[in-house]
Amino acid sequence: MTFPIANRHIPWILLGISMLTIAGALFFEYVVGLAPCALCLDQRIPYYIAMPIAVAAGLFSREANLGLTPLVLIAVLALIYAVGAGYGGYHAGVEYKWWLGPQGCTGVGAMPNSIEEFQAQLQNINVPKCDEIPWSLFGISLAGFNFLISLGLCALASLVLVRHWRATGVEDV
Repeated sequence: MTFPIANRHIPWILLGISMLTIAGALFFEYVVGLAPCALCLDQRIPYYIAMPIAVAAGLFSREANLGLTPLVLIAVLALIYAVGAGYGGYHAGVEYKWWLGPQGCTGVGAMPNSIEEFQAQLQNINVPKCDEIPWSLFGISLAGFNFLISLGLCALASLVLVRHWRATGVEDV
C-alpha cells in the first residue's frame, strides 16, 4: 500500500498543520481565555522553529525527485517534531499526575515599586499551573493533543525519509 501524497507536498502539509496548531493555541489563549502555563508556551517553540524550515524544504522540493537539501531539512523537521512530541508528552504527564512537573512553573510579572503595589499584584495574579488541565476533549488535554499532533508530524516527515531510503535501495540501515 502506498501513501497517496507526493514527497514534495509533505513540507507544505507540515507547514499548514504547524500553522493551524499555533492558530489553535492562540485561539484558546485569546478567544477562549485560557492563559497558557510555562510548559504550554515552551511547546510552541518547536512549531515556530519548524515553520520557516518547512517553507525552505517546500521551496527546495519542487522537483519530483528530492535532492539532498530538502531531505536534510525534512530530517531536521522530523527531529524538531520529535522534540515537540517530547514536550507535549512531558506536559501531558504532568497534567495527568504521572510525574512531577517543574517547581517554578509560574510567570513573573514586573517588579513592584512598593510593598502596596506588590500586595496588589499578589491579590490580582492568576498564574496558570502546569499540573492542571484547563480544557480537555474525550479526556485528552491540550498538551495531549499537542503530543499527538507533533508525533503525527514527526511520522509524516519521517515518511519522506523512509520513502527515499527505499527508492535508493538503502533499506538495511
